[in-house]
Amino acid sequence: MQKERLNSEILKGGITEPKGFLSAGIHCGIKKVKRDLALIVSTTPATAAGVFTLNKVQAAPVLICKEHLSKGKTFKAIVINSGNANACTGQRGYDDAVIMANETAKELNIIPEEVFVSSTGVIGEQLPIEKILIGIKKAVKHLGTGEFENAAKAIMTTDTFMKSVSATFLIDGKNVSIGGISKGSGMIHPNMATMLAFVTTDAAIEHDVFQILLKNVTDRTFNKIIVDGDTSTNDMVIALANGQSEIKIEQQKESYDIFEEQLYQILKKLAIDIVKDGEGATKLVEINVEGALNNIDADKAARTVALSPLVKTAIHGEDANWGRIIAAVGYSGIEFNPDKFEIYINGHQILNQNYEIALSIQDANQTLKPKEINLLLKLNMGTGKATCWTCDLSAEYVKINGSYRS
Repeated sequence: MQKERLNSEILKGGITEPKGFLSAGIHCGIKKVKRDLALIVSTTPATAAGVFTLNKVQAAPVLICKEHLSKGKTFKAIVINSGNANACTGQRGYDDAVIMANETAKELNIIPEEVFVSSTGVIGEQLPIEKILIGIKKAVKHLGTGEFENAAKAIMTTDTFMKSVSATFLIDGKNVSIGGISKGSGMIHPNMATMLAFVTTDAAIEHDVFQILLKNVTDRTFNKIIVDGDTSTNDMVIALANGQSEIKIEQQKESYDIFEEQLYQILKKLAIDIVKDGEGATKLVEINVEGALNNIDADKAARTVALSPLVKTAIHGEDANWGRIIAAVGYSGIEFNPDKFEIYINGHQILNQNYEIALSIQDANQTLKPKEINLLLKLNMGTGKATCWTCDLSAEYVKINGSYRS
């Protein structure tokens, strides 16, 4: 098998749709002027996998998607609206989500159980369902092979840029493609499994294999990003595989490893784009923890630092206040010896073991000037390691969320 990648779109953004998928992104009137309804359709039956928010408060579309995924064998479509989350809307909200699936199925001449439904936006407001029903008809008419980026635009809320990416690569001499779009800027602390991601591929993958693969890759990507520590009511990642490349992905075969790596790169790019676009963010921060007693402890330490508002505001202010970092690790609940703790920022050691300061305050602060920050924390206790991504916390975050509903 060849591992050669045929293009580098995965690094550049943009998307080339996998075979057999059509998309549309239109304006139906939920928002004043911007696109607010997306439709993704496979021209042939596709298997599916999905991961969903673990928030106890789950939006109606999440409930519908989980029901359809548990009952269905093949799927054909995903319909998504933005501007309204259809969360905490009671029986009417559930009924509206069912209506969205039914209307999409009717327009595509398929059954409702072959349709996934997703919503994002303000919580606690009823859907303008009549506008959405008209929009679904319009979206079906706009379905095309060059519309995936319009679909990506249609799912945005407070996002400042569209998030889409693709990769085409060789398995057994044949082209296989994966495409993905996502949205997210605030309310980002995925625990799945307001972030959404939709993935399409022309590989052939049985549901059970696909579900394991998607969950594993999601745990290493979307579940490693933090903007503000809030887990949404609507988080989901839905993936469709229609098999039109004629390449089957099976466990214990090299094709699985190749596909998993490409899927990881796709989801990682989308996940990092969400952090880059964090509400009010000016800096992307990658946190690497090494030398913990185990990987679980490393992950706890990384997440705690990523969540700390004091660390995040210090990074925004370009203040290399290492005391905030070690304090966050100290209350993370892990076992470690503070005397062995080391801190590096963008390759520069800030703190040695035994609290020995490695750089002057002025020089340390300079390490936080770039827009992308790599924070390395060495615990020197064992072999455990973990990585997560976060962003700085600015006054703009407060401004955005203080006026979100307006």
